[in-house]
Amino acid sequence: MTTSMFVSWAVFAVLLLLNNAACGCRDNLAVAKHSALFVFGDSLFDAGNNNYFNTLLRFQANFSPYGEKFFGHPTGRATDGRIIPDFISEYAGLPLIPPYYQPDKKWEYGVNFASIGGGVLDDTHPGYVINLRGQLENFMNVEKHLRDKLGDEEANALLSAAVFLLNIGSNDYFAPFQVNSSFFESRNVQREYVNRVVGNLTSVIQEIYDKGGRKFAFLSLSPIGCLPWVRAFDSPRTNDCAKDLVEIAKQHNIALSQVLQRLESQLKDFKYSTHDFFTSLSDRSENPSKYGFTAGKTACCGSGIFRGLPTCGKVVNGYDLCENSGEFVFFDSGHATEKANKQFAKLFWSGDSNVTWPINLKSLFEIDDKCGSKSNVSSE
Repeated sequence: MTTSMFVSWAVFAVLLLLNNAACGCRDNLAVAKHSALFVFGDSLFDAGNNNYFNTLLRFQANFSPYGEKFFGHPTGRATDGRIIPDFISEYAGLPLIPPYYQPDKKWEYGVNFASIGGGVLDDTHPGYVINLRGQLENFMNVEKHLRDKLGDEEANALLSAAVFLLNIGSNDYFAPFQVNSSFFESRNVQREYVNRVVGNLTSVIQEIYDKGGRKFAFLSLSPIGCLPWVRAFDSPRTNDCAKDLVEIAKQHNIALSQVLQRLESQLKDFKYSTHDFFTSLSDRSENPSKYGFTAGKTACCGSGIFRGLPTCGKVVNGYDLCENSGEFVFFDSGHATEKANKQFAKLFWSGDSNVTWPINLKSLFEIDDKCGSKSNVSSE
């Protein structure tokens, strides 16, 4: 009888502990019902930040025909409609993530810090854009606001569940190339420059982690030497890509991949997803009909060969505009159409390990916390 009572009490005690633990988990879940999305980057990800400060026309997209296909008006996005983060937020069950500088925004679902023309390095287009260090400072302001508003416990829960989405680096290589197209001919120069860019990027990733970020997503660099403006600028007669830029993009992607593997092994709970944007854009540029396009190298909007001159929307000198942007991979001289962006976003979200690794973005959003919770995400 005594033994039976002891066993009963022991079972009761275990069940009580499990129930308390579950209650603790429910309490934590109450402050993190969704995974927020924080976006850092350049023109591929800017949702309109550059609308809110004085800069050059080349670093803006707040005029027609930008944005017309989906929004019916320009928004500051450098495409005809939506950008990749817009689709990612939709798949994650989130509203459109607002630009940091937009008035009256709410931050509990995330913030977009990206800036057209932005780079990793402070000396890339200084004074005209918000480079990565400036974007980090803006994130620090948001992080402080969240802690002041929610308290440390709730803010920590939100930040650890959030996904930090980054695409940046192209402009750091474009800037010296535009001044001197032979700048990257030397492999030593390529290696040193890549180390500088990736080293600074790594520093920012580490600082976001130190503030509570745990889940990171990266769009690799595209074949930046094959964009319409680069073809028009560097090889208008031969139709070739700028080989040095293509090579440096490859080296950047390799170096970043190595850094991410190292960080995952060194930092507790650090998880990441990388989409091979280099390959997905190359495939569509070289084989457009395979993916539902008719033009893979020529832009919808611009002028000159490949419509590679960046005149889209600039009425002073005039520009050419296609009738159906959905037939084109590129909307302007350096940016994909909404249709292409949606394809890239789907590959990033649910693609297999051939295009997105070590896990896709959907899996990153769904990573269980200590209580086994999952975010409310789409099966797209």
